[in-house]
Amino acid sequence: MSRSDRQQRAAELRKTMAEDGDAIAHHARDHNQGRKDAVADLPEYEDLKSRARAKKEEAIERLPELIDQLRESVEANGGHLYVADDAADANDYITNVVDEGESVVKSKSMTTEELDVNEALEAAGSEAIETDLGEWVVQLAEDKPSHLIAPAIHESQDEIRELLYETFDPDEELDTAEKLTQFARKKLWKQIREADVGMTGANFIVAESGSIMLVTNEGNARKVAVTPDTHIAVAGVEKILPTVDDLEPFMQLLGRSGTGQDLTVYTSLLTPPVESPVPDFSAPDQPLVDADAGEDPDREFHMVLVDNGRLAMREDEHLKETLYCVRCGACANSCGNFQSVGGHEFGGETYTGGIAGGWEAGIEGLDVADDFNDLCTGCSRCKPACPVEIDIPWINTVVRDRINRKKADESDVDFLPDGLVPDEEPDGLDVTKRLVGNFETLAKLGHKTAPVANRVQNTGPVRAALERVAGIDRRRDLPDFANESLVEWFENRGGAQVDREDAAREAILYADTNTNYVNPERGKAAVRALEALDVHVEVPDLPGSGRPPLSQGMIDTAERKAHDLYGALAEQLDADRDVVVVEPSDLAMFRDEYDKFLEPAAFERLSESSYDVMEYLFGLLENGGSDDELVGAGEAGRDAELAFHAHCQARTIEIDQYTTEVFDRLGYDVLTSDTECCGMAGSFGYKQEYYELSVDVGEPLVEQFGDTDRTLVAQGTSCSEQLDALLGRSTRHPVEVVAPPK
Repeated sequence: MSRSDRQQRAAELRKTMAEDGDAIAHHARDHNQGRKDAVADLPEYEDLKSRARAKKEEAIERLPELIDQLRESVEANGGHLYVADDAADANDYITNVVDEGESVVKSKSMTTEELDVNEALEAAGSEAIETDLGEWVVQLAEDKPSHLIAPAIHESQDEIRELLYETFDPDEELDTAEKLTQFARKKLWKQIREADVGMTGANFIVAESGSIMLVTNEGNARKVAVTPDTHIAVAGVEKILPTVDDLEPFMQLLGRSGTGQDLTVYTSLLTPPVESPVPDFSAPDQPLVDADAGEDPDREFHMVLVDNGRLAMREDEHLKETLYCVRCGACANSCGNFQSVGGHEFGGETYTGGIAGGWEAGIEGLDVADDFNDLCTGCSRCKPACPVEIDIPWINTVVRDRINRKKADESDVDFLPDGLVPDEEPDGLDVTKRLVGNFETLAKLGHKTAPVANRVQNTGPVRAALERVAGIDRRRDLPDFANESLVEWFENRGGAQVDREDAAREAILYADTNTNYVNPERGKAAVRALEALDVHVEVPDLPGSGRPPLSQGMIDTAERKAHDLYGALAEQLDADRDVVVVEPSDLAMFRDEYDKFLEPAAFERLSESSYDVMEYLFGLLENGGSDDELVGAGEAGRDAELAFHAHCQARTIEIDQYTTEVFDRLGYDVLTSDTECCGMAGSFGYKQEYYELSVDVGEPLVEQFGDTDRTLVAQGTSCSEQLDALLGRSTRHPVEVVAPPK
């Protein structure tokens, strides 16, 4: 990305945050909290998710067979089924069904947005009117949806009121949300009554019966489906499930995941063409059907199934999971970046939020996905939110890797000889991504040349050059490198202080890149804390985990580092030593992403032998270890009150609670952060185009912790850097709080 491109991107994000940020944050966070509250009361939640995923896996595997079965069902019911290759094909069919001049009323459908059906109908001489309130607002504003389930999430109530006044000049005062809704309802019900054709999407389609499920909170979809005499249902081929019984877990999950409702207000299961007759609104006293005459309602139904890249995605081992998506929007609601800028920035031609990366790459192509792909920082908070357990961060990483390679192939930069940079990436890789992805090499170099490197890197000319060439924002402080690495300190102190013969456990402390070369003090504290609980500790010199290159989409480099690190750890694992980790993002690699890189037995072995340092301390204490030598509240001059921010990936792999458990045991009063992602996200907050967005995402931390004089505590390096910058105070790692003094 050029300097001008970075500046333009930053300006676009600033504008969106200024104009729409408050409305987006309010609605997305409200939906996200609603989801958490709704699933907290559902003991079988995780089981439901696994069952839902299994059903989607089966359906996608059997898709060609299910399409054939569905065709038979629809035609047996008296309807028509058409499978469209792409958007043009689908629109040709739809505009042939809709006669010129006929009016079409539509319920909410992201698939019709994807196809640009409204524009196709208008070009063919017909009018399409959205009847979902949010979609209607967006249509009146000549805008596009900014959320999968809440299209007008970026609009405030005042903005909607102003839009309706400008468009309709109503006589009544629309000064409340209820009045706005009533006004819209009257307008739209008139349109539905007078329409020639009703068009819906389909949340799910049942192959065995030809039934469709429509899930809404406004009731408009069932009116659209049964009021006009022609009903067209448009849906992607991935919406098909084999049987009605397969709907059960989705009914329990969809409302909870999207809006926090136990069940969406209107859940309709229709088998079109429905037997509801076409009403004559001009003759309200006339019976709808003359039962004595044996009349059958004359209704027409067309189901348009859309491929548009989906069948190719089905054959793509990495994009295939995208087809499991149920369009609930939970990934967007749980995302810190989305909460600040919404789907107009964090989205493509149609789809928004984390899952948009897979959809847009598969349907529109990598160029479209490239526009927003970097907004997925891999924080992973969307993973536990997804009701079908889609690994959304991995999909976005794969898409990023493909974008990198496409750009490298198209680049004129081909002068880098093999071996000049220590990665597995092609020549022409974006310089910022290459710089960040090779942070381990930079850290080693910075450590070897410290303190000179620390003085030089923060001089004006160097910061200006870094900003101009690599896009590293000069407003963000760069880390200082340690004169003595953690590995060197451990060797210089004489190695382990607890003999193997006297030890309760044997462990190696993994000296990750940041702990080893930037912040060894937290590593030293970890060693002291472990030794206080009679652990024989070793701190070997080990390779980096591959987290920095993975964050930049440098998958081959990350995979090579995973194999290098596992090879170096194998001897330790053979000796039944535990692996204790200080940086949560590295532990998340061991327990999650390494599943993509290592053989199953190797992954399982490392994953089951690795622990967060606070998790490990908790386990030792729970199994009889004494906390006498750990520092409790008020001891050694320590404050009794803490403000603790848990790392995003620590939350995902569910290790954050061990920190608070240890603090509680030692008598600390802990205020825990409500914010799931601090906004720094490793290198994200350093990049010029995203600096202000990073700060905006972190603002809730300022609101919660800004006025407290509690000791700030954070698990991750990036979290500490963000808190230091936002609050102007130093932040400690949890193990530094409880470890015995030096």
